[in-house]
Amino acid sequence: MNTTPAQDLTFALTRLLDLPGQSRGALDADGVAAIIEECAKFCAEALAPNRVPADREGARLENGRVRCPEIHRVAYRAWRDAGWQSLTAPEAHGGQGLPFGLWGAVIELVTAADMAFGLCPLLTAGAIEAIERHASPEQQAAWLPKMTTGEWTGTMCLTEPQAGSDLSTVRTRAEPLGDGRYLVTGQKIYITYGDHDLTENNLHLILARLPDAPPGSRGISLFAARRIKPDGTANALRCGGLEKKMGIHASPTCIMLFEGAEAELVGEPHRGLTAMFAMMNNARLSVGIQGVSQGALALQLAEAYAATREQGGKPIAHHPDVARMLAEMRAMTLAMRLLALQACVAEPTRLALLTPIVKAWSTDRGVEVASTGVQVHGGMGFCEDAGAAQVLRDVRITPIYEGTNGIQALDLIGRKLRGDGGAAMFSLLDEAEAAHPLLAAAVPGLRDATNYLLAAGPEEAAAGATAYLDACGWVFGGWMLARAASLEPGYAPITEFYLRRLLPRAGASLVQMGESQALLDLMAA
Repeated sequence: MNTTPAQDLTFALTRLLDLPGQSRGALDADGVAAIIEECAKFCAEALAPNRVPADREGARLENGRVRCPEIHRVAYRAWRDAGWQSLTAPEAHGGQGLPFGLWGAVIELVTAADMAFGLCPLLTAGAIEAIERHASPEQQAAWLPKMTTGEWTGTMCLTEPQAGSDLSTVRTRAEPLGDGRYLVTGQKIYITYGDHDLTENNLHLILARLPDAPPGSRGISLFAARRIKPDGTANALRCGGLEKKMGIHASPTCIMLFEGAEAELVGEPHRGLTAMFAMMNNARLSVGIQGVSQGALALQLAEAYAATREQGGKPIAHHPDVARMLAEMRAMTLAMRLLALQACVAEPTRLALLTPIVKAWSTDRGVEVASTGVQVHGGMGFCEDAGAAQVLRDVRITPIYEGTNGIQALDLIGRKLRGDGGAAMFSLLDEAEAAHPLLAAAVPGLRDATNYLLAAGPEEAAAGATAYLDACGWVFGGWMLARAASLEPGYAPITEFYLRRLLPRAGASLVQMGESQALLDLMAA
């Protein structure tokens, strides 16, 4: 069964996950299909042709301002004019208010077409969610209409030179002016689209400390600063440099300098991390979907190449080892896609549990699929003209940003698994076990590992966390494929391939987890 990503997305949202039923009449199956089809058409025409030339041109810093590739400026105008940014934004501020599951499908299609471009609207959507949840009604009225239309974009300013995963060491400070405004001073690094020329304004969400802030993460507040102030003058903030990166060259990754920038407090003082996590969790799930998208792009390029490249008198796609690589790429990409969409439509408890798994497992698999895609191309894949190398360069950031995959594993076993005593995990495992006989054979080991981690000490649990998350990904990816095959027989062959050929990796990961003491012994040596 040869399906396109758009067809898989439509099947998943309409039949597998029943998004129309969850939308309470706001959207029917035909509406879902029409939106996905229109997005796929937009991506093919307005975005995909830009991927390679924009990467080669890259973003650049000129006279203190970041300049994006001209083709991205044209593409962004098309994105804004078509209203895509408003898809899931609140209706009260001009949005369409459609379900987040649709946004997940859009993000996959957009970032598969041009990942560097897609990062800008992805972050804006996260900023919209954070503002909707935590900003005052007055702030929402001032900011959200412009962000919903795409006239403004949003950023997330967390990391500093000394404060990466440990945000308790943030030094950026905010001084109150006494009239509801603050002056923010400090340096932030790795700020995606921190400055650009795609829009007239940019709203920065910034973590900073008030003068009376207690030490540590409990002393962090969230502030919002516009690049252009309400009076039309430039704010005291600027890009101090652009990172030279392995990939996503057309996406500007900025060093941002806040030099007494006027800002407003968002939410309560010293509760900034709570507010920022709304944006971070949105972004983490979206990054997991980027892993899916780059797997899909790598698969598309590899299948096209393998169908036309002949060796030994036949296309290489007909050679068993190449057929194996393509099948593994196809199976992993589909499993990632379905699991990510399951998270997008899940109720809050299950969403919280699945988010670190989708973020980490799907981005690791995205890198694996992209690397295999280079291998399918052979020597041509190592050369830039084939496009496969760019996919590998671009996707390699996804296991790193928005919290490294090691951090995701710690989040899974710490906050998510232990937060409810494993109840949400055991519920998922019960569903997976009932989905297919091969899953029924694999789940007991994962259930035992879950009980082990719930009882383990902190260091012992941390040593096995990554292997545990990996096993969860393989099992839950198989669970989603088995569910798909039960509804649509055309998915049965790729599901059987996955369950027989790839699901055993879950057992291998659990063996590694069981030997975590060897790592602790090595660390102590």
